[in-house]
Amino acid sequence: MAAAGGSATIVEYFGGEDGYRCGYCKNETGNLSHGMWAHSMTVQDYQDLIDRGWRRSGKYVYKPIMNQTCCPQYTIRCQALHFQTSKSHKKVLKKMLKFLSKGDASKVASEEEPMDSHIEDVVACDLAYKGDSHVSQSELTPLSMDHTERVENEDQHTGEKKEEGNVQKVESDSLQLHADKETPVPGEPSHSAKVVHAPPKPGKGADLSKPLCRKAKDIRKERKLQKLLQNQTCTVEGSQLQAADQVFLLQNSKSKTNQPKTIEDFVFVSLPDDAQHKLEVRLVPASFEDPQFKSSFNQSATLFAKYQMAIHKDTPSECGENEFTRFLCDSPLEAENVPNGPECGYGSFHQQYWLDGKIIAVGVIDILPYCVSSVYLYYDPDYSFLSLGVYSALREITFTRQLHEKAPDICFYYMGFYIHSCPKMRYKGQYRPSDLLCPETYVWTPIEQCLPLLEHSKYCRFNQDGKAVDEGRIKELGRVRVLHKRTVMPYSVYKKRRKGPSDEASVQQYASLVGQTCSERMLLFRS
Repeated sequence: MAAAGGSATIVEYFGGEDGYRCGYCKNETGNLSHGMWAHSMTVQDYQDLIDRGWRRSGKYVYKPIMNQTCCPQYTIRCQALHFQTSKSHKKVLKKMLKFLSKGDASKVASEEEPMDSHIEDVVACDLAYKGDSHVSQSELTPLSMDHTERVENEDQHTGEKKEEGNVQKVESDSLQLHADKETPVPGEPSHSAKVVHAPPKPGKGADLSKPLCRKAKDIRKERKLQKLLQNQTCTVEGSQLQAADQVFLLQNSKSKTNQPKTIEDFVFVSLPDDAQHKLEVRLVPASFEDPQFKSSFNQSATLFAKYQMAIHKDTPSECGENEFTRFLCDSPLEAENVPNGPECGYGSFHQQYWLDGKIIAVGVIDILPYCVSSVYLYYDPDYSFLSLGVYSALREITFTRQLHEKAPDICFYYMGFYIHSCPKMRYKGQYRPSDLLCPETYVWTPIEQCLPLLEHSKYCRFNQDGKAVDEGRIKELGRVRVLHKRTVMPYSVYKKRRKGPSDEASVQQYASLVGQTCSERMLLFRS
């Protein structure tokens, strides 16, 4: 989709030479990532960036240096439309229904990790403070149209292509974006979002020489059918039927109940009139201009601090209102509403869980052209017996499926990063079917094919086609869009104007990480 909001993505690239403390293995300098500060960002640009391994924490957008960092972090997405509810997931959903209906608060410790626990974003949050921008807003406002021709002519005199020399300067509130040259395939966000199917390895999988495992319910059903067949005739409502006909009726009477339940069947169960509790899930834009967000801010910020101090042992100064705002309320994403998009629009949201009139959990999410992306979850530790991390993830998958009804391109639920080298973070692989992003070719690979590789090496190229390359790689550095002295220009023009040492290596690195499409659409700020 093309940008509809009229604003452009403006970023400052910081590189990534220094190592930081790892929140997983506790290595003091082992966490390595590239980073940039996003002053503003379109939802399409962020969709394309997360499909190249980027992720945001507040307005800081970072990409792990996968072959160097101590704990490689692989982007993971769940195929929400084909989601398979596991036995443990059903237990969590039933536990919530039982609590709401009967008030049963059996405090059984959950074996599963909370979804998107803060451990994942500790380093990113620290980087956001260290990499904060000090550029004034005036420097980020492109000039008006009256200077366009002079910059265009400057590039034309050098004999370069007219397209490279085309410089767009518009008012800040009407900066138009170029649409992609290639229309993305619905449901497949990355430019080469092919699924790689590797042949199964010998010795893996089920033993075909043994009979398949069967449910006790199916065995009982078969015995009942056999018993009916032994009786040559039987009476049903006073009429004689052959046993085979009776079997047919029995099978058909069970056909509906034997259908596997969808996640909606568990989530949207009608509660009895005398239900002990009422749970309401509200979707609120992450914006202080929204009345609901503003009115619930204090309660939400207080809950965040309670969660951080209880679960992650933060000090009060580490989880105050400023930190909460910077980490989970400030977002670079520009809200967009388009006719064929979801009714709530695209952008950043807080999904608030209100129990009997108070907030007990908040899931921070981004709604993007092809997915719902989970940013963070915090909840009231007093209700940890409800497994709110797992429950909220299941609700977000359900929400993704709901959005798909109105916006068919939204098909996936992005869960952030999968860290196989940290056993505590492997729980995300339990949401099936899911795919991991190849860190070299940026194609999606079913997680079942990735896990054997990750058992042998913490860094892996999942794409088994040795000749495959990054289809979205940078091909023309001169076409990278730059914002310099409030003027939008291609890098080929900026390079000639620049005084002082060359910055080509830094721009080359930036462009290779964001890819050709984003580099031609986003504005790279140069002072």
